[in-house]
Amino acid sequence: MIQRRIHPLFFHEDWWAVWLGGLLIAAATTGLVSEVPGIGQWTTSPGEAFGLERVGGLVALGGILLILTTVAVRTMGGTATYQMAGFVPLFILAVTAYTVAQQVTIRTSGFGYPFWALVLGLLIANTVGTPRWIKSAMRSELYVKTGLVLLGAEILFGNVLTLGIPGIFVAWVVTPTVMICMYQFGTRWLRMKSRSLVMVIAAATSVCGISAAIAAAAAVRARKEELTLAVGMSIIFTVLMMVFMPLGIRASGMDPIVGAAWIGGTIDATGAVVAAGALLGEQAEQIAAIVKMIQNILIGLVAFLIAVYWVTTVETTQSDERPKASEIWHRFPKFIIGFITASLVFSFVLVPTLGTGRVEDVLSRTSDLRGWLFCLAFVSIGLSASFRELGKHASRGHPFQLYLAGQTLNLVLTLLAAYLAFGGVLFKRVPTSPTENRTNNVIRHNLYHDHNATALFYTEVPGWSQWTDKKP
Repeated sequence: MIQRRIHPLFFHEDWWAVWLGGLLIAAATTGLVSEVPGIGQWTTSPGEAFGLERVGGLVALGGILLILTTVAVRTMGGTATYQMAGFVPLFILAVTAYTVAQQVTIRTSGFGYPFWALVLGLLIANTVGTPRWIKSAMRSELYVKTGLVLLGAEILFGNVLTLGIPGIFVAWVVTPTVMICMYQFGTRWLRMKSRSLVMVIAAATSVCGISAAIAAAAAVRARKEELTLAVGMSIIFTVLMMVFMPLGIRASGMDPIVGAAWIGGTIDATGAVVAAGALLGEQAEQIAAIVKMIQNILIGLVAFLIAVYWVTTVETTQSDERPKASEIWHRFPKFIIGFITASLVFSFVLVPTLGTGRVEDVLSRTSDLRGWLFCLAFVSIGLSASFRELGKHASRGHPFQLYLAGQTLNLVLTLLAAYLAFGGVLFKRVPTSPTENRTNNVIRHNLYHDHNATALFYTEVPGWSQWTDKKP
């Protein structure tokens, strides 16, 4: 009933993601949030990851997120008491997932907090069952959409200018080609019944993994089980590609500049792109990361085009009613507006006025906040999914066949594009930096400098562009 008494800008979940994301960005920019607490590394006992100051910071962080989300939920018509009661154990589970991910041996394997948050939620949901009193706080879409608004701040348009046309050629030509081919392959050749599942997997594979999958899922109104399946496949294959692609590039003697562009255009997660690129050297590391960030710009455009296609084509074949043009606006994920706005403000307002150094400090805080929001979202997704439902969507192995076929096409086309763009064929070749490659063992380097290069986004890797200025 409350939704009828207030403006849509305040009861719609997508808009609340914009308001919450904007508020957190403002707090980080003005210094109101000067530091975001995290979990320390540990070897033998989880207690090593905590201290009195760190525990106090986590309690404060949980309290702030509790207040913000409760206000949002209450305004949208939910019950504040239920949200508060369920959020506390949900945040504890998020802390647990981060703690597991920070174990030194696990950390070097490449499986970060999203993987463990998802596994932890699935384990509880499919064994003892998800408690009813925690379900009211399992608002995965609110958490992840707010996190994506924060991600928009990290998409700096200056990165596009760094590599110019070659970077755009690799990132923007192959991506729509792979997405269209995967959708056609999944619906016509594999004859998968769920078109929404096909689209979510295609977006995750062709664009940038989890973020694109979430945006596409919102546009097509995919089921949580479908998003869970796509996210799980993306995480696993991202880790495998992060390890084996740089090894293959070095073993084959491929031009590291071409290899870096190939890595940036194919590995789904930006943090994994940075880690893989670092194995090829400082210059390759930066080129790989910039190509991926240029590709990430497509998230908003892809979400809009998917919404248009779904309303005007897919749903018209499933219903005799002719859709209204306004339905495109209703279906369009509104949080993308916040994503784009954050990118524009940081690129064209804050970078010129505050300077790159200050903006990097701000982004280090917003990316940490985004990490916690994503962790809450992945725990919620896991808690709401069952293996039985996942099994239905993965019947006959078609989703895995779709992902493998799409990623194979993505690897081949991106390698060709990288060679044409960075191999000196279509454009002037990027000059090779004379800087010596001093990062032969990226895992040892990252552990020594306390850099988490296995996270899913590059600004969770502090000072990524200066790593190789220091010898491990």
